[in-house]
Amino acid sequence: MIESLYIGATGMHAQQLHVDAISNNLANVNTPGYKKNRVSFQDLMYRELGRLGVESAAPEAAQRFGSGVAAMQMGKLFQNGELKKTDSPMDIAINGKGFLEVTLRDGSSAYTRSGALQVTPEGLLATSDGNPLRPSIQIPSDAKDILIDASGRVMVSVPNESERIEAGQIELVDFINPAGLAPIGENLYITTENAGEPVAGTPGVDSFGQISQGYLEASNVKLVEEMVGLILAQRAYEVSAKVVQASDEMLGISNNLRR
Repeated sequence: MIESLYIGATGMHAQQLHVDAISNNLANVNTPGYKKNRVSFQDLMYRELGRLGVESAAPEAAQRFGSGVAAMQMGKLFQNGELKKTDSPMDIAINGKGFLEVTLRDGSSAYTRSGALQVTPEGLLATSDGNPLRPSIQIPSDAKDILIDASGRVMVSVPNESERIEAGQIELVDFINPAGLAPIGENLYITTENAGEPVAGTPGVDSFGQISQGYLEASNVKLVEEMVGLILAQRAYEVSAKVVQASDEMLGISNNLRR
């Protein structure tokens, strides 16, 4: 009965993590480029117990008893979200595979699917958080407008020039296993050993997606699925709590036994 208390507790803890992941998904349903969290479960270590009245050394007499459940993995699902039209020339969306590479304040690289861009005071094309794109793209201070084509070429109009001039080229980065990327907040990810080495490429070439200016990628969270998952997680939590309650009642009965 003591074992059942701990087994029920593992179920409650695992479902609490599940609810936390779903809550984060629901909170970011309107966050551009957000990728939903997914929780995977796994049963815990098994122990061999001998059957009553039989030598426990006999392998065929052994029984295996599990120790409960745990949330073993909390990963991201990198399915593409729907493209939302914004008509802003500073918004881009990746229509397909790939990530934008940005330079963080400490000089390291991070990766994002959020394409809400801006021009920093230094004239660099950057994300809405001020992280410049890598490779750097310098926008002239007298630029009138910015045009970004499907292949990632950045063209600007400047005074005294009849045609647009090319300011730079947006490159995309992909990974063998994007699910292995580690989220660090602000729609940013950093690479890990599980993700593999970053592979850079040009939008629209090979397997990389194309750039769509005037669009933003919505989150890939499906509200109905998350609500159903929340109900299931709540019910599973209640079942585990019932196990703990039943075990406690059985212990109470044992303590109150009289000769």
